[in-house]
Amino acid sequence: MKKQVYNPYLPLWEYVPDGEPHVFGDRVYVYGSHDRFNGKVFCENDYVCWSTPVEDLSDWRYEGVIYKKSQAVQGPVQMAMYAPDVTRGPDGRYYLYYCLAFVNNIQVAVCDSPAGEYKFHGILRHPDGIPYGKKKQDKFCFDPAVLTDDDGRVWLYSGFAGQPYGRNRTNQNQCLELEADMLTVKSAKDLIPCPRTSGGTGFEGHEFYEASSIRKFDGRYYFIYSSMLSHELAYAVSDRPDGGFTYGGMLHSNGDVGVNGNDRPKCYWGNNHGSVERINGRYYIFGHRQTNYHEFSRQAVAEELRFEDGRFYPAEMTSCGLNGGPLKGEGTYPAVIASTLYGRNGACKTTKAWDKRVHPCFTQERPDGETDGGNYIKNITHGTVVGYKYFEFAGAKELTLCLRGKGDGVFLVSHEEDGAPIATVPVKAADGWTEVTAPAAFASGRQPLYYRFAGLGSFDLKSFTLK
Repeated sequence: MKKQVYNPYLPLWEYVPDGEPHVFGDRVYVYGSHDRFNGKVFCENDYVCWSTPVEDLSDWRYEGVIYKKSQAVQGPVQMAMYAPDVTRGPDGRYYLYYCLAFVNNIQVAVCDSPAGEYKFHGILRHPDGIPYGKKKQDKFCFDPAVLTDDDGRVWLYSGFAGQPYGRNRTNQNQCLELEADMLTVKSAKDLIPCPRTSGGTGFEGHEFYEASSIRKFDGRYYFIYSSMLSHELAYAVSDRPDGGFTYGGMLHSNGDVGVNGNDRPKCYWGNNHGSVERINGRYYIFGHRQTNYHEFSRQAVAEELRFEDGRFYPAEMTSCGLNGGPLKGEGTYPAVIASTLYGRNGACKTTKAWDKRVHPCFTQERPDGETDGGNYIKNITHGTVVGYKYFEFAGAKELTLCLRGKGDGVFLVSHEEDGAPIATVPVKAADGWTEVTAPAAFASGRQPLYYRFAGLGSFDLKSFTLK
């Protein structure tokens, strides 16, 4: 790789959740929603695309705006565009499927290249021309996912099981086959269970909620979705694209719940949406995390997945993500690449009413769109834990924290969440960013790193240096 890559893997000022990674040619393209820093609702910005060579997952390139909200068919008020997906159609062109904020239709745009300027193509429709979603039997259209199969047949997946759209309904996700025009629905079938229909199916506790995605690996179909737990991406597997799916397991939790025995959140969590891609023979799950005390400023994260005998195993949240291994145990790192973050009362769902006085968050100082947002961890108070996984240590003996705040205390540094300190960094009030250095007895090899604050007041953490 040209450089190290960590989570979030895009620039820290960028907010692209709901990631759909696709390999087209020799590049990986990530399509997704486009949040705004300190946004008021989901997906306030136009669609953009980022890409990187398949040989180097650190070299991300901004492809620019690929589709604007003004190009969509809107009502009297312009609405946000939700999670899109892209497929290369049988005609060789690229088709982008998307929906507007809780509007019951799916719209399509088309382009001659993966990340060019997409043009409006039409609205998904029945053979009689009526938009799909208008007839009584139609399921609610939401979070479309699309697959062009090896035989040229095109499959589209959609659905939402939240209130009020899932109330008293037996199934709210489906598979649609499309005609060659990429717009006309040829057939529609229910796919996997929602809570009302999950008894005895194997999906209990992990039923479909939203965030449909679809992949085909080695002749088998993998339906990726957000379960009713919301923070969890799970998958189902089948030998055919339009049914027969059985529960496969969990892939990713943006609270790191259910991984390595974690039964409580290790980070502030919220909705999750993403997918799996095979890149140079290795598998990766792309998802997002929450920032700024709400769900409207989500950032893209990714982890490598273990895949054996047709089964995926859950990926823990790490700081090293796409790096191919631990980060170097030396150098300066942004504080916001933490994979663990919680206050003295633990972590909670970002939409819950909470006391911000005792909870930290990932945030930035400068407005949305700034190429240097000034990212930092805000409001570290007594009992807050900030964790990083993983580093490869080989001789570092000193730790420097760049911080500011009001108060008096120490950062206790360890290789385990509740482990014995390997360093103690005393801190005092500082209005501007100030560096504080202390000796540290880092253990050699692959190690996590945890900072626990003990003391009075509140501090912000911008970066740290291992030397």
